[in-house]
Amino acid sequence: MSDPFRLSAFLPYRLAVLSARISRRLSAEYGRSHGLSVAEWRVMVHLQRCGEVSVREIHNCVNLEKSRVSRAVSRLAAAGLVRKAAARTDARLVSISLSAAGEAALTEILPAAIEVERRLLAAIPTADLAVFSRVIEAIHATLDTDPEARPRSPMDRTADD
Repeated sequence: MSDPFRLSAFLPYRLAVLSARISRRLSAEYGRSHGLSVAEWRVMVHLQRCGEVSVREIHNCVNLEKSRVSRAVSRLAAAGLVRKAAARTDARLVSISLSAAGEAALTEILPAAIEVERRLLAAIPTADLAVFSRVIEAIHATLDTDPEARPRSPMDRTADD
């Protein structure tokens, strides 16, 4: 008789659980200090990196459903953290960018988020961290060649790619 399937040992499940735990931990920081959700945080960080973009561009880069991105953008706009304007190239489209208040909020939030990341990474020996990074990239590379996998955003590539 073969071993029964164990979800807790299944790589996609393990990665999803770890990702969710880290996201919840980070959201404890920016949720407490600024009342932001995970989706709102991702939208803001993406805007900081990319400047003025559309909801579609954000959706393609932050690994969230388009409806979650749209709701996050609406909440952020209502809070004055992002600006919405007609796109320069097509007035039917909306461009989103960080407002001065959004920039200020990220300036306040990022040190705590970076500290959480630092503590997580500090628990991993340097050699293991290098292996971990190579493993993550190998999984991405495999998915990059799978026609059924969603393409990786150029924003998800490391500086070494």
